[in-house]
Amino acid sequence: MKTVFLRILEAEDKANALREAIDKPDEAFGKQRFEVETTSFSAIPSSPFAYWVSQKLRQSFKELPPFETDERTTKQGLATADDFRFVRCWWAVTPRHVSQRWFPFAKGGKFSPFYADVYLMANWDCGGEEIKNNLNEQGVVRSNVWMLRDTAANFFFRPGLTWPRRTNGLSLRAMPAGCIFADKGPSAFVKNDNTDDLLALAAITNSSAFALLVSLQLARTELAQSYEVGLIQRTPIPRLDSTDRSTLARLARRAWALKRSLDSRTEMSLAFILPALLVVEGDAIAERASAYAETAAIIKSEVMSIQDEINHRCFDLYGIDESDRGSITRGLGTDVLNPAETENDPDVDADADTEENGDSGGNADTVSLAAELVSWAVGVAFGRFDVRLATDARSLPTEPEPFDPLPVCSPAMLTGHDGLPLASAPAGYPVACPQNGILVDDRGHAHDLTTAVHLVFDVVFKASADEWWREVGAVLDPKGHDLGAWVASSFFEHHLKCYSKSRRKAPILWQLSVPSGRYSIWLYAHRLTPDSFFQIQNEVVAAKLAHEERQLTSLVQGLGANPSAKERKEIAAQGAFVEELRSFLDEVKRVAPLWNPTLDDGVVLTMAPLWRLVPQHKPWQRELKSKWDDLAAGKYDWSHVAMHLWPERVVSKCAKDRSLAIAHNLENVFWVEADDGKRKPRLTSTRPADEIVHELTSVAVKAALKELTEASVPNGPKARTRRSSS
Repeated sequence: MKTVFLRILEAEDKANALREAIDKPDEAFGKQRFEVETTSFSAIPSSPFAYWVSQKLRQSFKELPPFETDERTTKQGLATADDFRFVRCWWAVTPRHVSQRWFPFAKGGKFSPFYADVYLMANWDCGGEEIKNNLNEQGVVRSNVWMLRDTAANFFFRPGLTWPRRTNGLSLRAMPAGCIFADKGPSAFVKNDNTDDLLALAAITNSSAFALLVSLQLARTELAQSYEVGLIQRTPIPRLDSTDRSTLARLARRAWALKRSLDSRTEMSLAFILPALLVVEGDAIAERASAYAETAAIIKSEVMSIQDEINHRCFDLYGIDESDRGSITRGLGTDVLNPAETENDPDVDADADTEENGDSGGNADTVSLAAELVSWAVGVAFGRFDVRLATDARSLPTEPEPFDPLPVCSPAMLTGHDGLPLASAPAGYPVACPQNGILVDDRGHAHDLTTAVHLVFDVVFKASADEWWREVGAVLDPKGHDLGAWVASSFFEHHLKCYSKSRRKAPILWQLSVPSGRYSIWLYAHRLTPDSFFQIQNEVVAAKLAHEERQLTSLVQGLGANPSAKERKEIAAQGAFVEELRSFLDEVKRVAPLWNPTLDDGVVLTMAPLWRLVPQHKPWQRELKSKWDDLAAGKYDWSHVAMHLWPERVVSKCAKDRSLAIAHNLENVFWVEADDGKRKPRLTSTRPADEIVHELTSVAVKAALKELTEASVPNGPKARTRRSSS
């Protein structure tokens, strides 16, 4: 016996639609009126009332093999239970070829079929022992939180496909070999890790046909869905012959390459090569911006064409005819077919990037492209990026395969033959880079940042460098047309925004300044050492203060005993600047003895002791101050900075918390393996805790910490964008 279903969801006049569906059954049949044998619903997992599709389509769940077979499997991955501690952005940690602590971490993200940059790293040192033994606030091991479903850890580091578990539309993308995958980024694998099998599977799972079959099981139209492993496992996969497999693999490979080519213009991506304005031709910035917009549009159009071809082929492979395609669309809504249009839905996984922090590879806005060019030039000035890629003195890197292991760093970076970032520029390199990672915002200084960036323009644009400098300045600083002023006042905000992803703020170029903004010191985080602030104190700030004091003395003496009102104002301004520098020097002196950076702690904790030195950026200063207070309160005792500053507190915790002991290489001191193979606290440690504390305690550090803690909060005038001239 069949059941009659009347559907009027799409009708504006529902009362009239209902009346016509009843009065004119023949006209409404298959549109507003459906007659279905309800027992057929059981063919679909969870038996949803999918009355609007054909019996043939429902039966596909029984006639075709499910995703989960001997040839394919899906796994749900790692939940660290403390991402702030165990997850980093790739650019903010020690390269993994130097330290085997951090591994690429596929953790979901936003809707992005075929390709998405894996920009996160997870601490999986010693097989994740530090994560596995992490305690919660009640001192209980979080094993029920971090635990891996099934045998997921056995699939770590294998090539596969991964997807965001909760996002607007299902999107599987290539996951390179060598990755760990997350609870929020489930992954799929094929037998023998065959590349063509994976690519063909990527094509199928990104097709409209597969998306429709997945959504059919949910039988609802909310935009943000939860694409759980079980849901994917039950979805049928069509049988492929060798031709189908080869064709689908070719299409997926091309889509991956095209999307990656756009990402190669994104500075934070592991695919980054050069900024967009340096990969197209043109005499002016507007001309190049237009050319890049056209290039990006062509690439996106080709991706759409590939997607259309995949959709067409997969509809045929599934045997979904035109009538079913239309009825499925009516039943589930067009958002299933075009989920990217709904990326900003508030229910999407909170770990996904927002549009402003996401992939900017296809962004052709002139202001954005100009800022990206300057950002790259600043990176070149510090020795982070290789300018030779822009001058053809170094060949562009070859494109990798979709499942090749990820590089240590992006191909844009200045690296040696081992693929690791260089600590200093090689012989004959055209740009002088500060080996100590320090530049200043001080016109006329030998290491002035603006001058260094201008030199990069000289190398890249040659005779047109000054013209490009003025044009970029006009775009970024419309009022003053001063690119140097934009670098001094606005670049850090741009950098912080770009280098903050998935709620992780990880700037690696730091601006320390006096409150007025008239003087700044810029630091490249990866070049800093425990001696950096002594060098800043003695060779940079003290020298600057002495220079400005001489300027003040000369000014007072030169204007005589009766200066005019304007001259008195000039003297007062110079005197105020000198006082700012004196206060700034005092702050640097407080930090220098206790400074011992370890970027593996995360940028925010590493920078936290410097919170008093960033008054120009109030929200960032508040964040650093908050983390500094948390450090002092013992919230992050797993960090190296906590052990460096408060060893008496941290060492005692290591005897009770194995995860902390592992973090600080004290596990064997306080913990021992029992007969059952598990680790337990030693009755007597191999070394007295007091001895370890004494070894780690520095009188100079303690004195500096006391002074820093007791010092009053620095005050100063509001930030200004103009700088002094040396």
